[in-house]
Formats: sequence, C-alpha cells, structure tokens
Amino acid sequence: MAPITSPLSGEAKTTTAKCLQGALMDLIDLSLVGKQLHWNVIGPNFRSVHLQLDEVVSLARAHTDIVAERLVALGANADGRAATVSKSTKLTQPESGWIESGKVAATMTDILDGVSKRMRERIDLTDETDQATQDIIIAVTQEIEKQRWMFQAMS
Repeated sequence: MAPITSPLSGEAKTTTAKCLQGALMDLIDLSLVGKQLHWNVIGPNFRSVHLQLDEVVSLARAHTDIVAERLVALGANADGRAATVSKSTKLTQPESGWIESGKVAATMTDILDGVSKRMRERIDLTDETDQATQDIIIAVTQEIEKQRWMFQAMS
C-alpha cells in the first residue's frame, strides 16, 4: 500500500509536521491535565472551576482530532501514543491529591499561557510553510486564550 502523499514538500512539510505534532502533544496532555484537575478540585469555587475545566477538556479533544487529521492529510504520521505524550509534553503537571479551586485556576492559567505561547510560535512558523495549517492553529489559539482569560479572572 502506498503512503499518503503530501501537497507540501521538503522543509515546508517538515516544519509544518513538527508544528502540528507539537500542537497534538499540547492538546492531548491538556485534555488529560484538565481532567486530572477536574476530578480533584475542591474549595469555595468548586462548581465554576469544575465546569470550566470541562470546557477546556472539550476544546482540547475537539481540536486534537482536527490537528491529527491535518497532520495525516499532509502525509505525516500523527503520534498520540501515551508514551509519546509522556516523553514530549511541555505542560506543567499538577500535583496529586485535592487542589484548592483558586490554585487550580492559577495552575490552569499558567498551563494555558504556556500552550498559547507555543501555539503562537507555531503560527509564526507556518506563515510561509502552510497557511491552511496556520488557520487551524490560529483557531486553537483563540480558544486557548479565551480559556486562559476565564481562568485568570477566577484566580
């Protein structure tokens, strides 16, 4: 069976695939970290933080599939295996056990800030290599930054 070919070639394909794979790692781990915090949040703002974490998980999961399928459409393999995520994640991992709602909001603000910065770097890198991919990353960044704002307002 022939592999999937790409409309991109050379450095454009390599750079774009790296950006998409990095975005995939951020989104997969964001969904995992979001659920970890969702299950263990306690405190006076429990309900609002708990529900806001579900929004983050939903957006991460929705964009994960879009990013992975774009990667494959460009003729590269999407690698979302747990071992790959564990080895390459850039997200700060939350502490174990119960975490007070204010601390969860501050932690998620920091995590989303890091994801946003990496997504913005990917926007810049894909400006000349593949603007269709850039549009996907821009859409992810808009939602990440909206969530960052909401968590920052809670902390």
